[in-house]
Amino acid sequence: MCYIEGGKPEGSEKIEKGSRNQTPPEAEAKVELAYPLYFAKSKSKWGKGGVAFISHEKSKSVRTIGRMYLITQEQFEDVVAQENNEEHFTIDVQEVMKHGYQDINSSWYGRILYLGNKDGAPMLTFTNPLPMESEAFTVPPSSYLKIITRGLKELDIKMEDILHYFNQCNGIKGHFTNEELHKYIVNGERQ
Repeated sequence: MCYIEGGKPEGSEKIEKGSRNQTPPEAEAKVELAYPLYFAKSKSKWGKGGVAFISHEKSKSVRTIGRMYLITQEQFEDVVAQENNEEHFTIDVQEVMKHGYQDINSSWYGRILYLGNKDGAPMLTFTNPLPMESEAFTVPPSSYLKIITRGLKELDIKMEDILHYFNQCNGIKGHFTNEELHKYIVNGERQ
């Protein structure tokens, strides 16, 4: 809601300005996307470490768990603008749907990706315009994983399943046991 109403997400260093239309989403639901989740880049408003992106390429075996919100196109454009440190964006949703994506700039979250329709509304997200294979994977800051973990728990996902899920993602995979990852998320401790 910080992207809609404005405010500072827990663990972030940045106050988000919010959307022009601050009406709460009409609906929200869990979603599983057929695009692998990965962590890349080196420093963000969450601290030193990677942030989350999804690949451009679909996967038959890997799913990214997320939450979808039914918001207006204007609100979506405002969220994208905030994540790209821009004042405003206009997104041609018909073009995104026609081609499957649209690169709006070269910023970290400069690719708008069309994920299909849900109940008559287009499902859109944004991710890295660079292909996943071209990025160096990076362990995300514990504050970032903590906020994602909180969201996954709100979807009734158990902590042991969250740890297993994260340990399958590039940027985290191979860096932690589940026990080490739990300590990192909860206390920021890394061995």
